[in-house]
Amino acid sequence: MFIGIVSFSFGQEVKDTSSTNTSNLPTISLSTDEIDNDEGNEAPIISGLLQSSKDPYSTVAGMSWGGAARFRLRGYDSENNWLTMNGLSMNDPENGWVTWNQWGGLNDMMRQKTSSLGLHSNDFSFGGIGGEENISTRASEYRKNVGVSYSITNRSYRNRVMLSYATGMMDNGWAIAAQVSRRWAQEGYVEGTFYDAYAYFLSVEKRLNKKHTLGFTALGAPTKRGKSAPSTQEAYDLLDNNYYNPNWGYQNGEKRNAKVGDTHRPLMMLAHYFTPTEKTTVTTSLGYSFGHNNGTSLDWYNARDPRPDYYRYLPSYYDDASAADAVATEFKENHQLDWNYFYQVNKNSEDGRAIFIVQNQHADYQEYKANITLNQKLNESSKIDAGLTYNYNVIRHYLTVDDLLGADHYLDIDKYAELDFPDDLIMIDNDVNNPDKLRYAGDKIGYDYAFNRHYSNAWLQYSKQFTKVDVFASANVSHTAFWRTGYMKNGKFQDNSYGDSKTQTYINYGIKGGLTYKINGRHYVEALGYYGTRAPYIQDAYISPRTRDFMVDGLKEETIMSGEASYHIRSPRLKARLTGYYTKFMDQTKVYSFYHDELATYVNQVLTGIDAQNAGMEFGAEGKISNSFTATSAVALGHHIYTSRATGVTYADNDNSTKQRSFEVAQKNFYQPVGPQNAYSLGVKYANPHYWFVTLTANYYQKNFTEFNPARRTTAAVSNVTGTDHVEPGSELWHQILDQEQLPDAFVLDVFFRKTLKVKDYFFYLNAGVNNILNNTDFVNTGFEQRRFDYENRDVEKFQSKYFYSSGINYFVSIGMWL
Repeated sequence: MFIGIVSFSFGQEVKDTSSTNTSNLPTISLSTDEIDNDEGNEAPIISGLLQSSKDPYSTVAGMSWGGAARFRLRGYDSENNWLTMNGLSMNDPENGWVTWNQWGGLNDMMRQKTSSLGLHSNDFSFGGIGGEENISTRASEYRKNVGVSYSITNRSYRNRVMLSYATGMMDNGWAIAAQVSRRWAQEGYVEGTFYDAYAYFLSVEKRLNKKHTLGFTALGAPTKRGKSAPSTQEAYDLLDNNYYNPNWGYQNGEKRNAKVGDTHRPLMMLAHYFTPTEKTTVTTSLGYSFGHNNGTSLDWYNARDPRPDYYRYLPSYYDDASAADAVATEFKENHQLDWNYFYQVNKNSEDGRAIFIVQNQHADYQEYKANITLNQKLNESSKIDAGLTYNYNVIRHYLTVDDLLGADHYLDIDKYAELDFPDDLIMIDNDVNNPDKLRYAGDKIGYDYAFNRHYSNAWLQYSKQFTKVDVFASANVSHTAFWRTGYMKNGKFQDNSYGDSKTQTYINYGIKGGLTYKINGRHYVEALGYYGTRAPYIQDAYISPRTRDFMVDGLKEETIMSGEASYHIRSPRLKARLTGYYTKFMDQTKVYSFYHDELATYVNQVLTGIDAQNAGMEFGAEGKISNSFTATSAVALGHHIYTSRATGVTYADNDNSTKQRSFEVAQKNFYQPVGPQNAYSLGVKYANPHYWFVTLTANYYQKNFTEFNPARRTTAAVSNVTGTDHVEPGSELWHQILDQEQLPDAFVLDVFFRKTLKVKDYFFYLNAGVNNILNNTDFVNTGFEQRRFDYENRDVEKFQSKYFYSSGINYFVSIGMWL
């Protein structure tokens, strides 16, 4: 079967590769002509397999599958793909994920990339098991130009304007590159969402002499946007709208969204490029990043749940048919937030106390980064690459009153603890150091703490090319230390909430290597392997950092081993790769927080002893049918599962005790919720000699599973607390409780067009892409079971799963000019 996709992003925003979590992975060490040269077979040393060459499969997975389907390369989470900028780590210190929005809208300035896929070697870092990408912002590397573009779309935003300028290296030894952009929408594809973003970039480089060059870069992307939220299929069906968004409602005739994201994390970098000899390069980078990543939401005290799709407001909650019909009618007429009701309740509350508020969850960042990389060519066939990295991060988390919604003040107490300790003023106190509990707009409430982290990493790599074989070996060692600093003394945990906690320290290592056998200049086979350990991420180390510094019991380092083997073809008319891979994750830890009905409080559920396996096959090919037509294909077949039972413990926020004893989660052989595990694409491109081309591509997705609720895969879920009244094994109810939901397969068809034109010294282009041209509005790309479960009646429909749907037909049109 030869199924795939063209290597262009059909209907995608061609320049906006930074908006996806998975990179396009384009890297070029030799030109395409050099790779395709017929004389390659006769060379004394055959050109090695270039991981820097553009790979059709990686292009598809990153730009086409990664958007609409939320496909993940090899099923890996983002922490397994390392991203650096000028050698400085850009992965988030709390969870390892890449924060692409830090430079969103700076498309033209994020083009200078070097990448490696999977376990391959690279010359700028040890890399993650999913690969690595380094973005260079050296001003001299940008082509001399002045450019302007305007884009119109119906996606997250509606309009975009970009202005860019680059001088190249001037005769006086200076180079400058700059860009500004604006993206905005009064309302995006989903109702009630808005988008308001700016971006700025400045890079200045000075060549001091032939050996020394200095570079400075500053960038940022202040962004505010109204968010959408998933809902249940019942709510979607009642409204006949799979894009229903419960986050907004009308206030004074205008749509207001309760969940607004606000992020701005400026980044400044200073780099020194030192080339003492033609064979030696030393790059030193320093970086400083600061700013915030905030998000608002509703909160309430002793009042009905304000969320319009709350399970008690849906007809499935009612057994009586007439009551259910009445609720269905009411929901169809009133299914958005009722801002007027919130103001009215607050206005009538006793003593002006707020019953409803909009709160703001803050994350303030202070990050200091340093990196030094050595690239030493030993001779024409071997080299050494090495590096040292150091990061110091402080992330402060706190909650504030964003809007009192017409009330006079807010009373800062723990509403859940008040249920159990109504007469204990200490137990319900969020901060005993501050006796005044009245809070006003902008004041801190609830929690205030910071994570502190030191991280250092050293790596060394040796590469050698022989006539028929290339080999490399690499190793790294890292040191991680982190601790919590509390700025509020919580009444329930007075000895463990205020001040610095104990520091957690980990020493970790990794080794990897690879061998490429060059059958001839066009055919290659290779094998790569990795084994290493990884320190736990901060977000999975603490039981409840909002209230205390308790660590997860038995917290372990994660162990990872991985291997892959590939066959490559590189010829003038065909480029293809077939890869098989296998990765084993051991001793993972996850912490989930949610409201627990039985305990009537906010809880933290800790799962330890999680083992997982990611295995599969990748195939990608690009073939020239004729001078005008090119076909490209890609196939991903994955089997990403959990391979162990996990141990779970549930902790309550409202007291010191463990409210449930340890339980076992029967999740072995359950699928990981990582997006479609099987994906197929087939595309064709027609290129006209008059500088335009059009592409058509078809994508098909399979094996996409919902994120399951661990509590439903326990003994307690199928029997009562005394161990009697078991659900009959193999019965319909048994399967409803225990089985994992597989989402429907999906088919999407996309088209893309590009035209370029030169008039004197001016270049013009037009890009026009339409995704999902068949308007498939039934494509569920993400789903999850709610953490709540009805243990008493075992009604799996009481807390229904929630889903996100991929956009229906959508477009992106961009026109631009540069000289």
